[in-house]
Amino acid sequence: MLNYILRRLLLIPVTLFGIMLLNFVIIQFAPGGPVEQVIAQLQGTDVSSTARITNQGGDSGGSSSSGAGNNFSSTSSYRGAQGLDPEIIKQLEVQFGFDKPAHERFWMMMKNYLTFDFGQSYFQDRDVVDIVLDKMPVSISLGLWSTLIIYIISVPLGVAKAVRDGSSFDIWTSAAIIVGYAIPGFLFAVMLIVVFAGGTYFDWFPLRGLTSSNFDELSLLGKIGDYFWHLTLPIIALTIGGFTTLTMLTKNSFLDEINKQYVVTARAKGLTERRVLYGHVFRNAMLLVIAGFPSALVGLLFTGSVLIEVIFSLDGLGLLGFNAVMTRDYPVMFATLYFFTLFGLVLNLISDLSYHFVDPRIDFEAREN
Repeated sequence: MLNYILRRLLLIPVTLFGIMLLNFVIIQFAPGGPVEQVIAQLQGTDVSSTARITNQGGDSGGSSSSGAGNNFSSTSSYRGAQGLDPEIIKQLEVQFGFDKPAHERFWMMMKNYLTFDFGQSYFQDRDVVDIVLDKMPVSISLGLWSTLIIYIISVPLGVAKAVRDGSSFDIWTSAAIIVGYAIPGFLFAVMLIVVFAGGTYFDWFPLRGLTSSNFDELSLLGKIGDYFWHLTLPIIALTIGGFTTLTMLTKNSFLDEINKQYVVTARAKGLTERRVLYGHVFRNAMLLVIAGFPSALVGLLFTGSVLIEVIFSLDGLGLLGFNAVMTRDYPVMFATLYFFTLFGLVLNLISDLSYHFVDPRIDFEAREN
């Protein structure tokens, strides 16, 4: 097993490099880069004041702007750049690092990322690491609690449905979770706000933020209560459609195991139904369910909560990544991609190892040989 872990760890940097390279190449062909974003903001402003602003920006980047327009063509390749001084555009390129060839920028970026130096945001004038750390509590709160609640409800419900397969309980619970799955999370979030957050009926829950303004003044129990008070509606909205897949996966896994010969043999030996179910069936049936926990957490942590964050005014990683794409804030885009990919690859390895942990009979090295 140690050799398998070592090989998977060695594959992580190769896979990470390939993903970063592919996305970097795609971005080079995407219109509306950061230079064009600034050009769009500068249109209609006084050129002299614009020059002063860009000179300050170029100096802060540590690049000299003297003679910057000597070798710059008077016809700019940027859309909307007509009418701007070519020297200003050249200074923007130096400021954002676009005065260097693409391959040089990529190697410099990857070299810095190896030491977790993600640079500064183009438009927020802050270190990317500080920005990500500020957003992390929201995403961790939403992703972790939502995943735990989904598993806590779905696994026992799936087991109960498998034991009562075909009964009225099985039928109406299936109908309920399918209805929940059919309701979009963002639409359910709006309904929760209208009903419970001061929209039309009740004003029981806060509408925005992860904590109250007086959070620091509260006692320990008060802080815990305030934290979950703010999270109640977003987590309900995020989890409403998450029960169907896991519940049905649990049910089908148990049904598949219940019909196997070893279960018949265990019952023939006089074991109680509870002992057969939880002593023999549970371990085998839960392989897929437990091993899928890391990937489910990644999905909710990084990709599943963008609209929920927007609706409840929660400033998390999902909203950060979306805004970075829209504003072409490349340092934030690539840094979050690097971090999310690395985190996902590590969790995939943990997911594989969880198979072996749940059932030691599973040997990945033997399968490879």
